[in-house]
Amino acid sequence: MDTTTNDNWVPHPGEFIKEEIDERGWSQRDLAFILGCPEQAINMLVSGKRGISPEMAKALGDAFGVPADLFSNLQRTFDLANARDPNPGIAKRARIQSEYPVREMIKRGWLEDTDAIMLEAQMARFFNVPNINDVPHLDHAAKKTNYDEVLSEQLAWLFRVKQIAKSISVTAKYSEKLLRNAVIKLKHLLVDPESIREIPRILSETGVRFILVESLPGSKIDGVCFWLNNESPVIGMSLQKDRIDNFWFVLRHEIEHVLCGHGKTKEIIDSDIFENIDKEINEDEQIANTAASDFCAPIKEMDSFVARKSPFFSEKDILAFAKIMQVHPGLVVGQLHARTKRYELFRKYLVKIRQFALQESIKDGWGEPFPVDI
Repeated sequence: MDTTTNDNWVPHPGEFIKEEIDERGWSQRDLAFILGCPEQAINMLVSGKRGISPEMAKALGDAFGVPADLFSNLQRTFDLANARDPNPGIAKRARIQSEYPVREMIKRGWLEDTDAIMLEAQMARFFNVPNINDVPHLDHAAKKTNYDEVLSEQLAWLFRVKQIAKSISVTAKYSEKLLRNAVIKLKHLLVDPESIREIPRILSETGVRFILVESLPGSKIDGVCFWLNNESPVIGMSLQKDRIDNFWFVLRHEIEHVLCGHGKTKEIIDSDIFENIDKEINEDEQIANTAASDFCAPIKEMDSFVARKSPFFSEKDILAFAKIMQVHPGLVVGQLHARTKRYELFRKYLVKIRQFALQESIKDGWGEPFPVDI
């Protein structure tokens, strides 16, 4: 082998064996006698036509009085130096997969399963950036972005909602007045879980794009509010918790963000908001939480109910209060859980609503990808 053209050239271990034989004044036949093997086997080792097995490494170690690891390491170094270089796509795919759930994104139909170069190009298009180095979390270490504190799974979910939002239309131009009137209409839907199917139409008539995208594993995302432009608000929800109380709370929470003009300069990503309702949050989130709580079960009446009935709450009282408030009992139970932290109470009323929410909605996931050109 020409060492002048290959900086990674490593000699075959057979050359070391030959040097040891010569140094001792032995012949290959002598070494074969010592090892108890055919002379041809030694010749093939010395000529580089055969590698050193673990058993032979031990035998050579005893013969030359050196550690067997010496020969094993020589062979390992030689094999590694002469191994073919791996497909460069391996490192590219590893880089992407280390930050984003690419396999899940391919499974969902967000990306196509293709070679690494095309996969990088798809990722750049997915995140609407010039190239792979500008994708959040994959960009250069010294470069800061608005998404440094956002989980990659949440970010991928957010940009899928964005993709879909840009590809659909609504039946009216956005109007705050129309949306406030729509909140009143939505209030009348709180009793019957099946009436949730009417939400997409009601919101579309106010100019709000309403999109359901199944959450990615580990994202813990509830919803998002952002604007395509000053006249195009978008509400995205994941339905990660298939419960009537969580659904209505998250929806009203995001609606309040829209009504207040939140999310125009930076997307508002909400995760586990119903569970974190008592934690310290910024003013925008406090406003949205208050509106959502009051919508599900009026705060003043709910506080009075808890004060009067605590610590003993009966099913009869829950049903009667829900009837007076004209809401489903599950919404009362959800608010009761939030206030008392007694999550074991009346859980049977936290009914599933996903089947109704998906019926008339723009949706992506749950085995049915939304057709978006990537």
